[in-house]
This record gives sequence, C-alpha cells and structure tokens, in this order.
Amino acid sequence: MTDTIDERKKVAELIKDFRFAMFVTRHTDGKLVAHPLTVQEADFDGDLWFLVSKRSAPVADLAADSEANVSFSSSDSWVSLSGTARLVEDRQKIEELWNPVVEAWFPDGPDDPFVGVLKFTAESAEYWDSPGGKIATAFSFVKSKLTGEQYDGGENAKVDLT
Repeated sequence: MTDTIDERKKVAELIKDFRFAMFVTRHTDGKLVAHPLTVQEADFDGDLWFLVSKRSAPVADLAADSEANVSFSSSDSWVSLSGTARLVEDRQKIEELWNPVVEAWFPDGPDDPFVGVLKFTAESAEYWDSPGGKIATAFSFVKSKLTGEQYDGGENAKVDLT
C-alpha cells in the first residue's frame, strides 16, 4: 500500500513542474491526435483542468470517445497519463482557473460563451525520471557502453490511479 501511495506522490511531484502538455484524443476517423494544452492547476490529485474553446478539435473528439492521454516531457522526466476527459459546464471553475495568459486565446474574458473547462481524470500513469538531467543520462549511457552493463535510464514505474 505504501508503494502505491509513494508512486502517486511521485507522479504528482513530477507533474507540478510542467505547464504544458500534449493532450491526445481519438479523432472520429480513428486516428490519434495530439493537441498542445496548458495545465491550469499545479496540484495533481488525479484530475487535470484545461481551459479550451468549446469549438476546439479536442472537445469535438471527446464527444465521440472520452478516452484520452496526457503526456509531459522535459530534459530529465517524462509522464504519461491515461484516462478520460469531458467538457464541464462550470462558470465558477472558469473564474477560478482564469489568468492573464488565457486572455491571449479568449480576449473577451472569462464570460466568453465559448470558453470551456476540460476535465481530465487519470486512471493510470507511467513515468520515467532521470535526476540530474542530460549530464547524468549521458554519464549513465557512457558507463553502460564502457562496462557492457545494461543502461540504467533512471526511475520508471507504472501507477494505478483508480
């Protein structure tokens, strides 16, 4: 049980450092499509929130298939979340998440009728973490080549979030 709690904390810890995500949906033609979105909350409790246009492609895709994936990447860590997403009608949540950066996409402000809240609920996660970034990764790779030992790319785990 402690391992599961620790792994969930690790996922939350990694996600808090990311602002941008690739949000993957299945288009009505069956193809997977990735959409860059900005995460609106830094505290990960199993849900992620995005402000989107109600007329956007991800919203249209989710109307037909609610399964989605959210992935994050940096120079030393990667997180992939699988789950479901849906458009939520919640003007209060829009106000709560609103910030000046969002105005670049919605210049009419939070009362714009086309501003929507996309709620992603994660069911599982997988992460890879290489503390030390590129230098540590390069060192581990060179060490592997010199010693003939298998490359150790850092910490990796699959986490059930349900």
